Amino acid sequence: MPQPIVVNLPHNLGAEEAKRRMQGGIGRLQDHIPGGADVSSSWEGDRMNLAVRALGQEVDAKIDVSERNVRLEFTLPAFFALFGRKIEGLLQQKGAELLEDKSKRKSG
Repeated sequence: MPQPIVVNLPHNLGAEEAKRRMQGGIGRLQDHIPGGADVSSSWEGDRMNLAVRALGQEVDAKIDVSERNVRLEFTLPAFFALFGRKIEGLLQQKGAELLEDKSKRKSG
């Protein structure tokens, strides 16, 4: 069985705001996948179960939200495992952007 990709995203938003932002980001996920994708998600408490179908493959994920951290765990099929490091980097970058506290940004 393939090793899952695990990404931890620390934040200072509180669990409810982090959940709201994660839910909003999932709605835009298919825009980042070449050729499009079928994305479905459901919440069980503070865990989002996510399924992404693209290029004839399916990726299952669990997203656990707590007061100070969001933990992403993705299990990639063999086809996508070749791109595991790149996918992990994108998850880290895009997840951090999604959780970024925009009120702390300096205006230019």
